[in-house]
Amino acid sequence: MKLPYKKLDSKGDESKYYYLTGRVETESWGLLGMGVPWVAQVRCLHLAVFALATVPILLCFSYLNGAQPHTTASPGGRSFEVRAGAANATQPEREAARADAGTSEAPLSAPAPSQSGNVTGGVPQGPDLTKGVAAEIIYEAGHMDVNSQICPDLGRNLRLLIAITSAPSHETARLAVRETWGHFAIRKDIAIAFMLGATSNQTVNKNLEQEQGIFGDIIQGKFVDTYDNLTLKTISMLEWVDRFCPKAQFVLKTDDDMFINVSRLLAFIAKHKPEQRAIYGRLARKWKPIRSKKSKYYISPQQYKPAVFPDFTTGPAYLFPAKISKDLYVAALNYTYFKLEDVFVTGIVANGLNIKRVHAPEFLNKRVSFTPCNIQKEISIHMVKSAEQYDLWKKLHDVAKCKK
Repeated sequence: MKLPYKKLDSKGDESKYYYLTGRVETESWGLLGMGVPWVAQVRCLHLAVFALATVPILLCFSYLNGAQPHTTASPGGRSFEVRAGAANATQPEREAARADAGTSEAPLSAPAPSQSGNVTGGVPQGPDLTKGVAAEIIYEAGHMDVNSQICPDLGRNLRLLIAITSAPSHETARLAVRETWGHFAIRKDIAIAFMLGATSNQTVNKNLEQEQGIFGDIIQGKFVDTYDNLTLKTISMLEWVDRFCPKAQFVLKTDDDMFINVSRLLAFIAKHKPEQRAIYGRLARKWKPIRSKKSKYYISPQQYKPAVFPDFTTGPAYLFPAKISKDLYVAALNYTYFKLEDVFVTGIVANGLNIKRVHAPEFLNKRVSFTPCNIQKEISIHMVKSAEQYDLWKKLHDVAKCKK
């Protein structure tokens, strides 16, 4: 059977031709012999095709809108996703490719209200942060372990709070810091705290509970402790300082693989006023975002569109007045999140607040030859292993004649 076509006769009347039984029919041809006009038949056919095409689409929408597996809830109830990546949550050195310039994060859902640590797989994916997500959507305020006693009387008598970012499994690194340059915490004008996130590793959690019971210097935020969440860790640190230590003079943000010459740092602080809105450290200028998706430091145009980052202080160690913590914390939540924490906080956020970034060459923020003179003249040295902390601590007190 062939479909009809139309033709006008000499009088302009419409005749309908059908190839049926070898003759032309000029009368209306009924659907299944029921006398339905051909136009109605075509419309019925169209409706039938449309209905058949709609059914799978409706089934697809029904599936997508139905109950699906969700990311596990964070300790505070909000779900937020973090890609399980590098377990080490300290700031990496970028000397090989770019020098160090780190910020934060794709976040993951915190598995359970546990101590911070490494997530070793099994974490469901959440929103694609490369599409551009505001930090306030990802960050959950508050801390699982507050430890406000670290900073008595809101830090009124503190010259310096040293906030050390650490991964939950880095128990040895934390102990090495406490037994070497972290020993300055015995002074009443200096406090030291380790900033961690959450982990689902129950063995690590149990060890952390014991460690916390002995030292009481661990602060835990409500986020999964991964490399991609470094920015969340720094935001968590800023929130804690604003809530529990806003009256301290200065805060040093550093990592657990750093050696800090605290005596040199105190001498540096003595030359600067806490009233100055400035961040001091190793200044990185004119760094460009890496657009290669294969890079660990990939930043999409949706996360940061300009071709050049604002000047920032590199993440292994930088110093700032405690009183600007609130401004940095509140403003950070309003920016599009990414994982390079130092670029994010000391570059983009600080730049938006007109906070100066001041280059201080004493913040070396890289690995150097461990000679007594190098140790004694610098404030910070990066990429120091736990066992090496003891060697550097000894050399710091060696009597050596060094060129000034």
